[in-house]
Amino acid sequence: MPTPAKLLHNQPIAQRIEALLGLSKQHAEHFCSPGAWLARQRYMAQHPTSIVVMKCMDGRIHIPHATRTPLGIITPFRNLGGIFDLGWPYLGELLTDSVLDTAKAGHATLMLITYHFSSGERTRGCAGFNCDTEAAKAHAYAIAKQAEQLFGSDHQQVYPLVCGFETDSDALILHGQQDDVLDSRDLVTLPREALGPMLASLCPNMPRDIQRDLLPLLEGNVAHVSELQGVKRELDIEHREWVICVGRGFDFLHLPNTALIIGPYGPDLAEPIGTAATIIDANMRAGRIPDDGFMLLASTPYQHSGVDRARAEMKSRFLSDFAEQVIRREHPVLAQKMRRHTAVVHWPTRRLDSLD
Repeated sequence: MPTPAKLLHNQPIAQRIEALLGLSKQHAEHFCSPGAWLARQRYMAQHPTSIVVMKCMDGRIHIPHATRTPLGIITPFRNLGGIFDLGWPYLGELLTDSVLDTAKAGHATLMLITYHFSSGERTRGCAGFNCDTEAAKAHAYAIAKQAEQLFGSDHQQVYPLVCGFETDSDALILHGQQDDVLDSRDLVTLPREALGPMLASLCPNMPRDIQRDLLPLLEGNVAHVSELQGVKRELDIEHREWVICVGRGFDFLHLPNTALIIGPYGPDLAEPIGTAATIIDANMRAGRIPDDGFMLLASTPYQHSGVDRARAEMKSRFLSDFAEQVIRREHPVLAQKMRRHTAVVHWPTRRLDSLD
């Protein structure tokens, strides 16, 4: 049975965009529903560790989906190749504010620093590192070292954990301190109760509360990987994205392999936007998506009405204008197929408001 994502990829661009905007409305309604609100409250009460993920903009890498974690729990930071520098002013402020808010509430932060690769075909690896997995992994460790400099090397308040993501199977590979790994593909035949001791052995210096709150992600990923075994995934493991998202506030996009999401964190936004356009163009040329158009969606979250919303609108319009300029300059033919949408997101309700 085709998944909703597969069905959506084959539709004309107008229908795809309408469906995607409809998905954002459904997500906001569900997010605000009593049942979903209570489920989040219960999950966060049971697992209060804040979880942030540093990841590539690649649409195949969807950590909540791959770990079966409720939406709204994991905070993603996305950029081309998962390339970050914690010295970037805006990124550093956001990350530090998140850690401080969590610490004031009496909880720790788990920082998942990811790289990705394909076991089946090297060229399906990370474009940001020219499909060089070792280079991507080395960069992840460099970010972990920066996190230690920022938040302490004892890892008691912030635990940076390097994680691989194998896109053919959606498997997580957790890296321990002694070059040991836990690969979800190797765990599918083990009883669930075996995972906790294995995680503790992999990361003996990880505080128990963080281990407790990481374990559901590992269990969810093992179950996810197990369910996918034997399933034909040619269309899932190849790039099929047809949306370029620039900004923040895209957690309604929980359909894997749909969007390339670029966070506004680094000093050079043009490079990831240009790379995203190259991927969209390649998807069209290869026939993985229809060539009748793609969506450019810029978004900024806000908390309050008034100045906060006005500032969000200004940010979104800037990001939309900037992204369009880059795409028109670097991909003039592709730019003719661009469908531009600009929005803001009321973060407490996840409501997407169009500015077009």
